[in-house]
Parts: sequence; structure tokens; C-alpha cells
Amino acid sequence: MPKLVVLSEGFKNRSCELKAGEKTTVGRLEDNSFFIPEPSVSGHHCEVYLKGTDVFVKDLNSTNGTYVDDNRVLEGMVKPGQTLRLGQVELRLDNGAPPAAPKKTAEPMPTNVKTGVRLNDLEQAAHTTKVEVNPAFKKKSDKINRLFIGIGVALGVIVVLLLLYAVLGPSGQ
Repeated sequence: MPKLVVLSEGFKNRSCELKAGEKTTVGRLEDNSFFIPEPSVSGHHCEVYLKGTDVFVKDLNSTNGTYVDDNRVLEGMVKPGQTLRLGQVELRLDNGAPPAAPKKTAEPMPTNVKTGVRLNDLEQAAHTTKVEVNPAFKKKSDKINRLFIGIGVALGVIVVLLLLYAVLGPSGQ
């Protein structure tokens, strides 16, 4: 009978047998069939189920994604010996036989999941990309600000003089 075996430190020796006709839910919450209390694993991360002798995994809109041999999948087949990664936790599908030679490509079902940008790509772009500043975002001169301040001060002086004239009257009393 196939089973999921946890490879990550702190969770080694944990495993879960997969039963025909049942969906095995995997996640951080205790109500899952396979409970993995690790912060990078979503509360209800994925489902693993058997169809005949084939094992399939379905991501349940997890935060950190579900990966089969480093390929993100929404739903895909997992073969014995392949690595299943949920957040930071790695598991291996074991069927009791020696593991198959690791393959670089998994056989996920087609999805429209886009991968993020890698840190190395960002660092490389930062060294090779010249950033042009849009003229609309260049620093403006202070001439206009000074003009408005001057006008404001002049108007303030005029208002004060008019108030004094109104209070004291034309005779200056």
C-alpha cells in the first residue's frame, strides 16, 4: 500500500498510508487525515488520493504551494520515489519498493500557475539595468513655492493693516 513519508527534520518517522477510495487531507490543522504542525503548511494544504494504482495530489489553495519534484502543481500525479513539498516540508511517496531514479520533471496536469521571480534574477537585473527617471518625477525647483509664500505674507500684512484701520478708524485714535 502506498504511503507518504516525511523527510524533513523534526517530522521524520511520520508517515501516512493512503487508502483506496479515500481522500487523504494533509495540513497544519488537527482535523486533517495527515496532520503536519509546521507553520509553512496551510491549515488544509492538499488532498492526496488513489485512482487505481496511481497517486494524485490536489492543492487546496495553499499559501506556499504544492510541489512535485520542484514543479508547482494544482493537481498532478505523484510516482513512487518522487518528492512532494508542502511549504517547507518534504515528503516522499513510498510504495514499499526501492525508489525510482529521481527525475527532473514531474508529470503535473497542465495548470496556469505562474512562478515568481527568483532572487538571483533580481540581483542580476539590478546590476545590469539602467533606470531612467521619468521627467514627471524629477525634483521640482523651489521658485514656485517661494512665490506662493511671498504672496501669502504680503496678503497677510495687508489683512492686518486693514484690520488695524477698521479698529482704530481713520483718525488713528
